[in-house]
Amino acid sequence: MSIDTGRVWSPVITPFTADLAPDTARFVAHCRWLLDNDVGLAVFGTNSEANSLSVDEKCKLLDALIDDGIPAERLMPGTGSCAIPDAVALTRHAVDKGVEGVLMLPPFYYKGVSDEGLFRYFADVIERVGDERLRIYLYHIPPVSQVPISLSLIERLLAAYPGTVVGVKDSSGDWDNTKAMIDSFGADGFQVYAGSEPFLLDTLRAGGAGCISATANVNPGPIAALARQWQDDDADDQQAALIRTRRIFESVPMIPALKAATARYSGMDSWARPRPPLVELNAEQRQTLFSRLDDIGFDMPGVPTGN
Repeated sequence: MSIDTGRVWSPVITPFTADLAPDTARFVAHCRWLLDNDVGLAVFGTNSEANSLSVDEKCKLLDALIDDGIPAERLMPGTGSCAIPDAVALTRHAVDKGVEGVLMLPPFYYKGVSDEGLFRYFADVIERVGDERLRIYLYHIPPVSQVPISLSLIERLLAAYPGTVVGVKDSSGDWDNTKAMIDSFGADGFQVYAGSEPFLLDTLRAGGAGCISATANVNPGPIAALARQWQDDDADDQQAALIRTRRIFESVPMIPALKAATARYSGMDSWARPRPPLVELNAEQRQTLFSRLDDIGFDMPGVPTGN
């Protein structure tokens, strides 16, 4: 399998109604805008508030995207769960819809678990789904999950399930770890995605596949442009601009910041609403975010607008 380089995916933020139900129509519209900006849809990721959504809610949102004509091959839904039956149910549903692949967290509640335990988890999900169409991208995010996916675990999974375990999102924030994944497995077609766009150019230059990034929700066009143009003479300047924007969003809580910005530039105040336990930005945080974005002339051109 050859590496498909220069790809950007967004863990799509989830809009909620006043009663905290997923707002399907706005979700689909935001996904279409991302696709128009050449960004794939890693729905049900961390920044989608996925672990605040039920399996049924995720299945219904996925169905809504497919029913609206969103190409299944542009979808990489997150299907990992602490409970194996939940992971199997959502993964099987996604595979039946024909998605590109699934992004799978390790079971994250119990800490200090062994590679043997993690191998058994992934193996059990794969065996229970039992579908040769299944393609798994492992999701390594130890700052949040506190359950790392080691190089040795990846090596064992690749040996046991070649053609099924096909890639990884590395959200460790440690470039040395991302580089080690590329060096260890990239030559065999294993697709390594950086977990944020500050590492995009380094990832592509090292032979990785691209990035799966929270801020692709709000800055999709420029991130996708660098993924296409990473060999151009101005690639370093493009990367510096992406990092500058990313750091602004990181200066306040990220998920509420993405939703606050989307609310501001779409004119739809309801976008700012997260599902508890997350809360929206306070007035001071919003002012900080918007002032800094105005300073760099930030905009979200073409984002669906409304009330």
